[in-house]
Amino acid sequence: MTLLKSSRDTLLTVASLAFLAAYALPILVVDLAPGIRLLCDVAMIVTWAAFALDYGERLVRAREKWPFVRANLFELVALLLPLLRPLRLVVVLAALSRSMAGSFRGRVGAYVVGGTALLVFCAALAVLDAERANPDANITGFGDALWWGVTTVTTVGYGDRYPTTAEGRLIAFGLMLGGVALLGVVTASLASWFVERVAAAQEDGAKHTSDEIHRLTAQIADLNRRLAEQAGAASAQKDAPAESARASLSTSDLRSG
Repeated sequence: MTLLKSSRDTLLTVASLAFLAAYALPILVVDLAPGIRLLCDVAMIVTWAAFALDYGERLVRAREKWPFVRANLFELVALLLPLLRPLRLVVVLAALSRSMAGSFRGRVGAYVVGGTALLVFCAALAVLDAERANPDANITGFGDALWWGVTTVTTVGYGDRYPTTAEGRLIAFGLMLGGVALLGVVTASLASWFVERVAAAQEDGAKHTSDEIHRLTAQIADLNRRLAEQAGAASAQKDAPAESARASLSTSDLRSG
């Protein structure tokens, strides 16, 4: 089961990267050849079908259907509304995040850096795709979109680049939430790391104290044993003259008799 899950996660990761490349190429290269554009569309359809099958298989295996749907609501909406092209990247991010899970806290640095870069890149592509056709748009190139993504995810928001379409503003809203969530992940992970360090130090201190108590207890027991032995020897030495005197008296009495 574990091997099967690992293979499926690997396939979904490859499919996610293929979908991302097929989605990005027509946006970044405006004068793309029709044949390559068609190939990108076919690749997106195939990978989209793989995402839909994965979602359906996980829904069938879920014991509680409605909690599963609520937990993966954005992914479901993105699957059911394929006309909203930027929203498709939600399932790409979901598939990649599942494959990156693992020991999260141990790889928090790589996870946050990689997740932030991927989120900004996908949001820049999506907002450029949404804004480019609008005559009032001020995000008309990938450089502008990338700059807007960086300033938005860091919650700086200079305001020199901003979306003007409803679809672009929806993407901006999602990116803002992603930036806040990533900041929360970093804060929670650092707090967890500090708590673990303090707990480990306290555990080491308690172990050292316990070892010291056992050592002192053993020393006290050894001292008591030695004192008892010395007291016994002293008592034997003290009783020896009296026994000798009694023995002498007994001998004298026998001779007198």
